[in-house]
Amino acid sequence: MNYDFTSILDRRGRDAVAVDGLGAGPFAPAAPKEGFDAIPMWIADMNFPTVPTVPAALAERARHPAYGYFSPTDEYFNGIRGWQETRNGVTGLTRECIGYENGVLGGVISALNVVCSRGGKVLLHSPTYVGFTSALSNNGYDMVLSPMTRDEKGVWRMDFADMEEKLRTQNIHAAVFCSPHNPCGRVWERWELEQAMALFEKYDVTVISDEIWSDLILPGHKHIPTQMVSEWARQNTVAMYAPSKTFNLAGLVGSYHIIYNKRLRDRVLKESSLCHYNEMNVLSMHALIAAYKPEGRAWLEELLEVLGGNVDYACDYIRQHFKGVETFHPQGTYMLFVDCTEWCAAHGRTIDQLEKACWDVGVAVQDGRAFHGPCHLRMNLALPLSRVREAFRRLDRYVFNA
Repeated sequence: MNYDFTSILDRRGRDAVAVDGLGAGPFAPAAPKEGFDAIPMWIADMNFPTVPTVPAALAERARHPAYGYFSPTDEYFNGIRGWQETRNGVTGLTRECIGYENGVLGGVISALNVVCSRGGKVLLHSPTYVGFTSALSNNGYDMVLSPMTRDEKGVWRMDFADMEEKLRTQNIHAAVFCSPHNPCGRVWERWELEQAMALFEKYDVTVISDEIWSDLILPGHKHIPTQMVSEWARQNTVAMYAPSKTFNLAGLVGSYHIIYNKRLRDRVLKESSLCHYNEMNVLSMHALIAAYKPEGRAWLEELLEVLGGNVDYACDYIRQHFKGVETFHPQGTYMLFVDCTEWCAAHGRTIDQLEKACWDVGVAVQDGRAFHGPCHLRMNLALPLSRVREAFRRLDRYVFNA
């Protein structure tokens, strides 16, 4: 490999919530007991250094000693267009269709404010990303959850009958869609997207599609942008993207939307501007430009190979060693959503007790209940394989088979 995905990155004292935030808040795992170091496997950022083009571009721009007002450059918009064309086969994407957002969740709320009233009902699938839950609740929207089901092969699927019943009976005109799905790791097939979009079209539902994970597609799968499914989807979907998950840039802040429908685009841009705070950071712009260069594509291909190996290792280990623990082999993202229901019942343990046992030995996994998984753990696998192996060694010895 040309890039380093094996060295253990020391993030202590480097502004990393994943490490320095342990034990610091109600949603963070507790710090480990004495004798164990922390293996950060909770918050969804990576424990790998980003592609070298990014720090090089930031250092180059930082050397110029003026950081005043600026406007996004052609290189910024052309970078996004080239990335979407190369990665996703997108055609017809013009500069006008691209708009800056401070973050995907802020963009989701701006779009919802445009297409429905506060207090309105919004359809989402469950399990559900915790950020959607907090953002929609804080802004006065009523979430209507359509539970996904597992098929005979254990694959998470949308329940189209349940979706239609809720759309038909509850006067819903907005849906927040997650592609690939977080936390379940599904990469939707074309027929699934087509059927979902046909339902949304039938019931006049505007779709806000969070596609922030769309670059992190594991071997054997392919992301299909929601807007490419049909002309109706193209004109009635607000799609949200960012380089932050792909290149570990969340601390720089910077997302973008793609909206083809001019009327919808104009209204979202206006709504996003009302706080007078939705403005790009100059270093964020240069980070995106650098990440979306050809070297970024080469780096990403190596990253996906590493993540695929980590996911294979973790899923195989769980299946072979942890009786009563189930997980779907994710097709995208680097997160596992682990169902511990049978294990907890067989051992007379609660999910709180299980989590504490993990945290005590430094395996800092995340509580799955915030994602509507009643007895689940959410586990970040974006670490060097040596750390993943050490985490599962501890889970085997001190937790699941203690």
